[in-house]
Amino acid sequence: MIEVKNIKKTYKTGDVEFEAVSDVSFSIKDGEFVAIMGPSGSGKSTLMHILGALDSPTSGIYFLDNKDVSTLSDDELADIRRDKIGFVFQAFNLLPRTTVLRNVMLPLVYAGIHGIKRIERAKKALISSGLDEGHFFHLSNQLSGGQIQRVAIARALVNNPSLILADEPTGNLDSKTGEIVMGTFQKLNEEMGCTIIIITHEQEVAEHADRILFIKDGKLIEDRTTHIKRIIDYEKHNLTI
Repeated sequence: MIEVKNIKKTYKTGDVEFEAVSDVSFSIKDGEFVAIMGPSGSGKSTLMHILGALDSPTSGIYFLDNKDVSTLSDDELADIRRDKIGFVFQAFNLLPRTTVLRNVMLPLVYAGIHGIKRIERAKKALISSGLDEGHFFHLSNQLSGGQIQRVAIARALVNNPSLILADEPTGNLDSKTGEIVMGTFQKLNEEMGCTIIIITHEQEVAEHADRILFIKDGKLIEDRTTHIKRIIDYEKHNLTI
């Protein structure tokens, strides 16, 4: 699904250059659950922006579904972000005075999905993310942090993307709620086959994935499978797909 070859990203301020990502190469197959892990300032979020077609590398090649992303037009990139990639951010990015259901339906508006089909797809995504139906018509600012993040996951799912990118998805949550959210990602990966890439600086979060890429000072220093994957008790947390 993803192939990255010798990716570099350099920022320039005046005469000073900073290489945020330095000669990184890796591939990710369909259906993999991968964590990109590193300390703050390591370049992992910059790399996520490149993988999400939100930014372009200074040099190197990024293939998504066998397409060289650098050759695509702005309209084609917008279509990929809308149809193929679901984004989940640490800050949630929901509209606070809008109902849960309407927040999740918003991407469907841009996708041209209308009427009852829009409502049905939004409800299905919310159920898949593990949110109770009794919360569908609450305002997003009336929910707990874990519930808000599940809404954000549902919004990422609603256009049936083949890839979900999550940047520090547990960063604003307590450890117990973060565990529940990671259980949701595991469930989506195992039962729906979503390819999931998590950006994190936390070892415990990364160990929910099948594979961990370690980034430091913009360089990929280790690529390994998870020997002891953290397993979630789905029934305990009432996670249903």
